[in-house]
Amino acid sequence: MPKGAPRLAFRCWPRAARGARQMLRVLLASMLCAAPSLADVITGARYAAPTDRYAHGILGDAIEWGALELTLDSGQTVTITLPQDHVFEDVAPRLADLDQDGHPEVVVVETDTSRGSALAIYGTKGKITETPHIGTRNRWLAPLGAADLDGDGTVELAYIDRPHLAKTLRLWRYDDQKLTPVADLPGLTNHRIGERDIAGGIRLCDGAPEMILASANWSELRGVRWDGRRFTTEQLGSNTSRAAFANAMACTE
Repeated sequence: MPKGAPRLAFRCWPRAARGARQMLRVLLASMLCAAPSLADVITGARYAAPTDRYAHGILGDAIEWGALELTLDSGQTVTITLPQDHVFEDVAPRLADLDQDGHPEVVVVETDTSRGSALAIYGTKGKITETPHIGTRNRWLAPLGAADLDGDGTVELAYIDRPHLAKTLRLWRYDDQKLTPVADLPGLTNHRIGERDIAGGIRLCDGAPEMILASANWSELRGVRWDGRRFTTEQLGSNTSRAAFANAMACTE
């Protein structure tokens, strides 16, 4: 039953019926209990509970986040609090309909203070799934976004693994509440140490999703596509300023 819904005046497993009125109540109870409940829908998300318990500072300061607050269409707020050895090391949560059921999930960067970052997926009841953590502390990933990159009907999530070290684009497919690795492409990045935002993302300019990134040394702006078998890369210019990224994302670059 959705939160806030009025309590039923009868049980889903009623006692034996006596008389026409009780039979009607039994029938009504059976119909209502067999009907699917309406799930709360996430309409917003933000990080909360600032903390300095993990002093990595990759985003320009020593403050990370210890909780995730979800706003539901019912007006209620759900707060998910991390254990002391985890933080959200991120700019902001991202809403994306990963299973394409019309209701968004929440995509975050969740860091284990001993094992580094992972890309995690949350719903109203908590964590759904996540990628493996990178493996050691002070190692981070920078999300690009989520889209059906190859047109096969399922959604891929893209991020740069260690944008200051490994500089590798990684794709994961979300299906049946699980994440499966799809493909990797080295030589790309979307963040410099200390920047408070993450550059680029996934744009849709001519009907096909395209990832907008920088070359590993920030000398080129690049558009990268995945067709399910291979990557194709296009050089979009030598300007890798945030203005150039914004123009590319707006399909004017």
